[in-house]
Amino acid sequence: MHERTNFQLNATDRGELEAVVANRNSPQKHVWRARIVLLTADGHGTAEIMRATGKAKTVIWRWQERFGAEGAAGLWRDKTRPSRIPPLHPEVAEHVVAMTLAGPPSGASHWTGPAMAEAAGISVSSVQRIWRAHGLRPHLVRQFKLSNDPQFAAKLRDIVGLYVNPPDHAIVLSVDEKSQIQALDRTQPGLPMKKGRAGTMTHDYKRHGVTTLFAALDVLEGKVIGQCMKRHRHQEFIRFLNAIDARTPRRKTIHVIIDNYATHSHPKVMQWLDKHPRFAFHFTPTSASWLNAVEGFFAKLANKRLKRGVFRSLRELKDAIHCFLRLHNADPRPFIWTKDPNKIIAAVKRGHQVLDSIH
Repeated sequence: MHERTNFQLNATDRGELEAVVANRNSPQKHVWRARIVLLTADGHGTAEIMRATGKAKTVIWRWQERFGAEGAAGLWRDKTRPSRIPPLHPEVAEHVVAMTLAGPPSGASHWTGPAMAEAAGISVSSVQRIWRAHGLRPHLVRQFKLSNDPQFAAKLRDIVGLYVNPPDHAIVLSVDEKSQIQALDRTQPGLPMKKGRAGTMTHDYKRHGVTTLFAALDVLEGKVIGQCMKRHRHQEFIRFLNAIDARTPRRKTIHVIIDNYATHSHPKVMQWLDKHPRFAFHFTPTSASWLNAVEGFFAKLANKRLKRGVFRSLRELKDAIHCFLRLHNADPRPFIWTKDPNKIIAAVKRGHQVLDSIH
């Protein structure tokens, strides 16, 4: 008897192997390995085991030897095989990282995998592994804008204070306009979505005019006062302020959070403000429109109604906007500010420090 087949199964090993063979959920590779050992222990020869399991004799010999050396536990583990491709030398990875950080190649705005692979003399997959390991994504650029307003911290705290702790007997409104909303019609009708196919829409379109939506978000209630107008000059802005004045309780002070668009500080707007003392403007810092809560409402309007909308006339576009306003106001949600202003101020300071150190 050969050494690899010279073993005896104890009751524990036999029970474990038979349980694996009987279990329908066992991996098939475990089933035939267990059968090889069981047949060997029962005295069957290599030819019989080959017919019973459908495996080559070299495979049978391998798992007989594995069981003899490691027992049943050795049957459930696959040994790690060395890679066919030798690992890259650490200097290669360092060279790729240095080239990536040094800037893009001539005639290109950024490194691509194929370009770096050609420059470094390695495969594209190797380049991608090196980039992943070092957290480098040369194809990705994130946009940012730091405010240069010298009163940034004071304005930020003033506006966040209105969001978090609004004054008593007052209304806090976040006001802005979404300009140049286009009534876009498609040159051909699209196809509806069905199983296995997304809905379709032509890439080209016909314009049927534009409108501007003036909106005021009530921070406490979540309702929006909205009005579509043809243009967004100071005349239209004053008309919208009059609409706010007419649609809000007379005895309440109105705190208006607004950005630095020139229309909002026009001399005639300031004259209107002097005649309406219950209104108080709070201007956001420059380059900080994200601080204005109504921008979130504009984003919802664009994503949910305008982005894929088909409007055959300017009237259809305005009706769609007004319908969206009604649905929003039917189930309003208060605006809740959660970010710590101190963290925002610290982040802006760090951003300026980094930019100053680089440039």
